[in-house]
Amino acid sequence: MSKSLYKTLEISEDANEAEIKKAYRKLARQYHPDINKEAGAEEKFKEINAAYEILSDKEKKAQYDRAGDGMFGGQNFHDFSRSHSGGGADLDEILRSMFSGGGGFSGGFGGGFAQQEPNLDIESSVTIPFVVSILGGSHSVSVNGERFDIKIPAGVKNSEKMRVKGKGHAQGGRAGDLFLKINVASSSEYEREDNDLVKNFDVPLHAALFGDKISIQTLDKEIKLKIPQNTKNGQRFRVKELGAMDRKTKVRGDLYLRANIVLPNIDELDASLVEIMQEKLPKA
Repeated sequence: MSKSLYKTLEISEDANEAEIKKAYRKLARQYHPDINKEAGAEEKFKEINAAYEILSDKEKKAQYDRAGDGMFGGQNFHDFSRSHSGGGADLDEILRSMFSGGGGFSGGFGGGFAQQEPNLDIESSVTIPFVVSILGGSHSVSVNGERFDIKIPAGVKNSEKMRVKGKGHAQGGRAGDLFLKINVASSSEYEREDNDLVKNFDVPLHAALFGDKISIQTLDKEIKLKIPQNTKNGQRFRVKELGAMDRKTKVRGDLYLRANIVLPNIDELDASLVEIMQEKLPKA
C-alpha cells in the first residue's frame, strides 16, 4: 500500500510523534517561501504542511495508515494536490471532508506557516585577546555582513558561548540572535588554571640570595613584590584577587608569580669575586 505522505516528510512509516515533528520542522524551514526562492519551493512547502497536519493528528494518521494513498483516488499526494489546486478547488476543504470531525488545517493548506517560524539565529565564533578574557571589555566582530562591538564579560573562558540579542538574520520585522563561541588567544606571559593566573618573573641572583623588592606589571596594575632571602627557582608568590573573575560567584581568583632566577654572566663579574666564588661556593 502506497503511503506518499511519509515520503513527503522523508520519514519511515513507523516514525514516532517526535520524529514526525522533527522532520516537519526541518523541511518547513528548508522550503518556506520566505526563505527558499527556488521554483517549486512554495508547492513543496504546502505539501509538507498538509502532510504534517494529517500525520501529527492521531485520528487522521490512523485513517491514513489504514487507507494509504487510496484516500487520494489512488494518486500519490503530490499529484493529488496539483490536480485539485490547479482546478481552483479549495484543497483544504477537500482534505477536511476526508476526515470525520476534522477541524481543518491550522493554517490552511495554502495559508502559510502559522505555527513554525523560520530559524533566524546565527552561530559563529570569535577570537578575543587573553587580556580581554580576564578583564572584560569591548571587542569588534563582523557577522552577516555587519561589523559591531560586543561586550565581553570579565572571566569568560575558552569555548564558552555568548548570546547577542538581535544580531541574527532579520525577516518580517523580526531578528534572530547571534550565538558566538568564544576562542581565547594564548598568552606568552600568563597561564590560566581555572580562575587563577600564573606568570613567570625574573629575579636577579642578588635578590634571590639576599632579598629585595621587585616591580612587576600585572594585567591590572604595577605591584611591588617583596622577595625574601634564599628564594628558590620556581618558587611561587600569591597575590590575592588578581586572577580571573568567576562569573557565577563574582569573586576573582589569585595571581601566582613564579620566580625565574637569572644567573649573571660569569665573564662579566669582577675577577676577584669569581675567585672567591670558586673557592667558597658549595659544590653540592
